[in-house]
Amino acid sequence: MNQHDHEVHDARFRHLIQPNALLQKIAGDCLWTEGPVYFPASDLLVWSDIPNNRMLRWAPGMGVGVFRANSNFSNGNTRDGEGRLVTCEHGRRCVSRTEHDGSVSVLVSHYEGKRLNSPNDVVVDSQGTVWFTDPDYGILSDYEGFRADSEIGGCHVYALARGEREARRVADDFVKPNGLAFSPDETKLYIADSGASHVEDGPRHIRVFDVRDGRLSNGRVFVTMANGIPDGLRLDEHGNVWTSAADGVHCYAPDGTLLGKILLPEAVANLTFGGFNRNRLFITATTSVYSLHVGVRGAGR
Repeated sequence: MNQHDHEVHDARFRHLIQPNALLQKIAGDCLWTEGPVYFPASDLLVWSDIPNNRMLRWAPGMGVGVFRANSNFSNGNTRDGEGRLVTCEHGRRCVSRTEHDGSVSVLVSHYEGKRLNSPNDVVVDSQGTVWFTDPDYGILSDYEGFRADSEIGGCHVYALARGEREARRVADDFVKPNGLAFSPDETKLYIADSGASHVEDGPRHIRVFDVRDGRLSNGRVFVTMANGIPDGLRLDEHGNVWTSAADGVHCYAPDGTLLGKILLPEAVANLTFGGFNRNRLFITATTSVYSLHVGVRGAGR
């Protein structure tokens, strides 16, 4: 445990952090940690270790254990309104849901009869619609899935309404859509484009869209990353955007101003707010998972 390092770029950031809080490394020995999701009923954190084809779990006083040994190369995870686990699977090229009895069902695996690429990250809105991104990272090689050609021929963003079996394509102008998160009032959807990971001079920005009646409009660049590429992101109760970066976690105001950074010794892939007060930031960073109490609560129902 160490007192965390941070950078203050705007005075507002001082109210969002706990400068004397301890950065705790709660897990290690992974290959690429992703998709953290917190379950408040059991004070449980679950995340993906993609190349090792497993999901791990952690709870205070219990340490780290295996949540799912064969995760079908799971990546992003979230909870739906009923507290069920929703998972993006590279291996089966689908979005799945784990019921309360432990059974797993596929929610969506195709679009217009063609297999999805490799769903990456997912969020469920208050109406039960599942929104997810579908870049091709999981089919580029056998490291995070199974090498294959894209049947769709592009990397898009989709929405699956409650009770439906067919997803709608809601955005088709991304290079590699990645993390996504709603504003607290669900009137805006933020979506990362990490195209620079494989495309020279590709995008390394987060875009924001207006949301109305399940449709996206007025897409514009929210921020462009100066260090690394954006991956996972979450919003706090005030609408600030917390996102992953090469040097840690960056926090942006709703107007796009960089408020500050939480610096970590490893490149960050994703993050989520948890703890009983939603003020504990859980961070998946390359081989490890860290936690840090902050001065603000994560957005949530």
